[in-house]
Amino acid sequence: MRLGVLDIGSNTGHLLVVDAHAGAAPLPAFSYKEPLRLAEHLDAAGAVGQAGVDALTEFTAQAMVVAEEKGCEEMLAFATSAVRDATNSEDVLHHVAERTGTTIEVLSGEDEARLTFLAVRRWFGWSAGRLAVFDIGGGSLEIAAGADEAPDVAWSLPLGAARLARDWFPAQAPDDDELRALRRRIRTEIARDAGTLRRGGVPHRAAATSKTFRSLARICGAAPSAEGHLVPRVLRAEDLTGWLPKLTAMSPEELTGLPGVSPSRSHQIVPGALVAEAVMDIFGLAELEICPWALREGVILERFDQMSVLG
Repeated sequence: MRLGVLDIGSNTGHLLVVDAHAGAAPLPAFSYKEPLRLAEHLDAAGAVGQAGVDALTEFTAQAMVVAEEKGCEEMLAFATSAVRDATNSEDVLHHVAERTGTTIEVLSGEDEARLTFLAVRRWFGWSAGRLAVFDIGGGSLEIAAGADEAPDVAWSLPLGAARLARDWFPAQAPDDDELRALRRRIRTEIARDAGTLRRGGVPHRAAATSKTFRSLARICGAAPSAEGHLVPRVLRAEDLTGWLPKLTAMSPEELTGLPGVSPSRSHQIVPGALVAEAVMDIFGLAELEICPWALREGVILERFDQMSVLG
């Protein structure tokens, strides 16, 4: 079966076309994406502005054309933090549905964490034991942990790299006092509910997914994406701590020149690194394994689980 998965993220709109069937890993067939940067284009009231609405509508319409051309039997369309938290979320989605005929489901933060966990669990398998999963998106940080396919704890925090860049670095690089304030804010948010994960026991394996973690791992020496997704990649706390002072001292141009960093996301690297460092420190993790599967794969896997039950 050929599926289209339309992911409206806080940074990017992404249509992933996959060939999949029960019992097999989803096989990517085609990818179409555009930078929407919705998390950075909210107005003072927290609403998606007209430019953002137009960009989302245009992208969705084009994605549906692509999906039809590629022979998709079914579309799974969902939105995450930027749309979820927008004060005009319902109006935006109604506008998109009217103009494109596409209904986009808004995932809760807990569902986002749960589905990402499912994907990572399937990737690493049962041998991972109790698994902890962290995902830094554009608008939010998702945390989940458990010993089964469904996590026993899963939650979301407003600590996405794009959101923090928008709120804390609106015009220029932060000074030392601003960086300390941001670091304190991040750590307070994460530590507030850290005990809900820690009470379940020390994880046997800790994993991270998302573009931010992949970029940080690449900066710290992990293999480039060109080597394929089966190559093991790790982000070590010691390496990240060593890189942070360098990252905060770099200009936007210097950040863009780093391996794994795209020009459109270079301004998100420092806040993303502060979140990653806080996660590893607060949960006592010496390293995080980078998982190539994430939310989109979790959505696909859950859909096929449902089809297997119904079939």
